Amino acid sequence: MNAELLAVGFGLLSAISWGAGDFSGGLASRRAHPYAVTVLVSATGWMLFTLLALLRSETFFPGDAGWAVLAGAAGALGLLSLYRAFSAGQMGLAAPVAGVTGVVLPVLLGAVLEGLPGGLQLLGFGVGLLGVWLASRPEGTVRPAGLSWALLAGLGFGGYFVLIDRVEGLFWPSAIAKLTALALTLAYVLLQRPERWPRPRELPLVGLAGALDAGGNLFFLAAAQSGRLDVAAVISSLYPASTVLLARALLHEHLRPVQLLGVLLSLGAIALISAG
Repeated sequence: MNAELLAVGFGLLSAISWGAGDFSGGLASRRAHPYAVTVLVSATGWMLFTLLALLRSETFFPGDAGWAVLAGAAGALGLLSLYRAFSAGQMGLAAPVAGVTGVVLPVLLGAVLEGLPGGLQLLGFGVGLLGVWLASRPEGTVRPAGLSWALLAGLGFGGYFVLIDRVEGLFWPSAIAKLTALALTLAYVLLQRPERWPRPRELPLVGLAGALDAGGNLFFLAAAQSGRLDVAAVISSLYPASTVLLARALLHEHLRPVQLLGVLLSLGAIALISAG
């Protein structure tokens, strides 16, 4: 199979897994503190990746450790901020804003290393910026809740895309990244001392979010290693579509017409960038 087609296939699997995982984690973060949910999601991913690395007897490349630690820190920032955005506002608004913002860094790096993007990608940048602006327009004088957290989440995810692409391995780098995210979020949670930890009946939802998030990470890394980083990043960043559809179907979320247009433009921007 062509390397780019393989990257697109893995990227789509990543988008589906991440989108469903973000919805599950976002739903859990409305019932418990988002920081506490982030800790448990990171712990689930770390255990899964470590088990897979041991079962597959994967070779550990020492040079991967530094990049994986940095990627884990960026990913922790992204996930924590996204759950905070979900708990403060609408999933259908926060997810596309984070998705478009997260595309920027890897595409810019791809332009530096592999040449300027094509015309469709440049059009996608413009459409994406317009979409984010429309989606984030305040109603009256009030800004949409969670917007700043969604933008910060996108920056964190963009950093993760760029940094994890530097590793050679698959499961061990992912395990190190998740362990780093677990350590950082746990330390922050202990300082914040959240009162609302997930209750036993909510743990399956958190576990599902952790497994789906881990799957998204794994499929993205496979996509990035199969083809270009920017292609893997933009296809994987279609994940907001899954989140938006699940939020509308299960939570009956409704956006104002101008915000809905912004969301649709944001999703369309990701498709344009990937088509270029």
